[in-house]
Amino acid sequence: MALGQSLQQKLLQKLSPQQIQLMKLLQIPTANLEERIQEELEENPALEMLDEHDGAANELKDEFESDDQEEFERDGSEDDYDQVDISEYVTDSDDDVADYKTRDENYPEMGEDKSVPIRMEVSFNELLVQQLGMLQLNEHQYKVAEQIVGSIDDDGYLRREVASITDDLAFRQNIQTTDEEVADLIKLIQQFDPPGICARNLQECLLIQLKRKEPDEPVLLAIKVLEKYFDEFTKKHYEKIQRSLQIDDDQLREIIQQIIKLNPKPGGQIGEGTRADQYIVPDFFVINNNGKLELTLNARNAPDLRISEGYKEMLKSYDVAAKKDKRQKEAVIFIKQKIDSAKWFIDMIKQRQETLLNTMGAILEHQENFFLSGDETRLRPMILKDIAEKTGLDISTVSRVANSKFVQTEFGTYRLKFFFSESLTTESGEEVSTREVKKILSDVIDAEDKRKPLSDEILTDMLNEKGYNIARRTVAKYREQLNIPVARLRKEI
Repeated sequence: MALGQSLQQKLLQKLSPQQIQLMKLLQIPTANLEERIQEELEENPALEMLDEHDGAANELKDEFESDDQEEFERDGSEDDYDQVDISEYVTDSDDDVADYKTRDENYPEMGEDKSVPIRMEVSFNELLVQQLGMLQLNEHQYKVAEQIVGSIDDDGYLRREVASITDDLAFRQNIQTTDEEVADLIKLIQQFDPPGICARNLQECLLIQLKRKEPDEPVLLAIKVLEKYFDEFTKKHYEKIQRSLQIDDDQLREIIQQIIKLNPKPGGQIGEGTRADQYIVPDFFVINNNGKLELTLNARNAPDLRISEGYKEMLKSYDVAAKKDKRQKEAVIFIKQKIDSAKWFIDMIKQRQETLLNTMGAILEHQENFFLSGDETRLRPMILKDIAEKTGLDISTVSRVANSKFVQTEFGTYRLKFFFSESLTTESGEEVSTREVKKILSDVIDAEDKRKPLSDEILTDMLNEKGYNIARRTVAKYREQLNIPVARLRKEI
């Protein structure tokens, strides 16, 4: 069997460590940038904030300096150690590193040190466990009930089957119980607050809440509707409900009001104040200054960074030292590595901010009409490629910025990807943003008579009359993207 050899040439594209680090930094929101910088400060003593002292560096300096009375073993001549070039590290000029500043002078309040109050809240599970302790249960029942409470999801629902809970207790905790015992304990837990907890489905959740109300006529009728006509109610087949219960429009309105006031997610309100995603820290600020748009970068979480003066002094001490020994050389190499790493990190922070400003500046220029008026119908069609071409950045870089950053305007705070949309051609041949079409579609639906909601066919005709060439299936797609239900489900009495 003959073995053959062949020569192949491949072209591979690899990202440098610096590029990878920059991509990671770009994805970090302003709210989390301080944490990332703090990690770097802890890992690299050559990097410091301007208000920090050089204590750590001085300790290393003491270790680095040689004692004239102590002899060190050398494995080479003194000339070997004189080869370490430190000229670029001991110059008096700080270049662009020492004067690097990330604070935004237009927003001095952003740089102020303020103590943030912390809300001490009880988690959803802890609240249920506290109420569990109020029940008169023996040790066995408590463990079963604890398993049930642990199976309740964040919305407050118990979506595991009774048989599955029984099996979990038997196989994982060696606790023998029955489906009947589990079901009885579920009924007890359903009496906990907030009302509706531990329901197996939406129908049961709403009924639990209604049955804890004062049993007047509207409440009793609402209970009957949910028990016997739940499907018809969810599909808004109100005529069938009225015929079956022999009620008029006013009674039906009272029933609807009773039901829509209920909470479909009883667990969703607990502990929300502790969730980080409830707070948005804008990365950019856009201000309309007498018709001129001004863009600033929120750099609240990027402190003033510099190379440690202590580390520079240590290198200067080496430069003037009479003796050059092995330990000094090793210390100098270590110091140079740390200084290089610090310079590199500072440069990455600078590149990050330059990339953010360039990207947002291009978006601001492209969507100037919106930022001046706040009118969504004035948004121009814009895709990632448009901004990539304006800035000279890669499309993937623009995408990272657009997906994770927010801009605060006088009209509200928006995620950058909000400003990106495809184009649609009108009858006159003009290209408009699909977001403009969605805004008009939303306005038309908001203004419709809810007793006779507009069908997708009618909405399509209305948009065509306004000059937008759009098909019915496209209207349906846009409506779904806007989380607007079909006409039948928008009907109100």
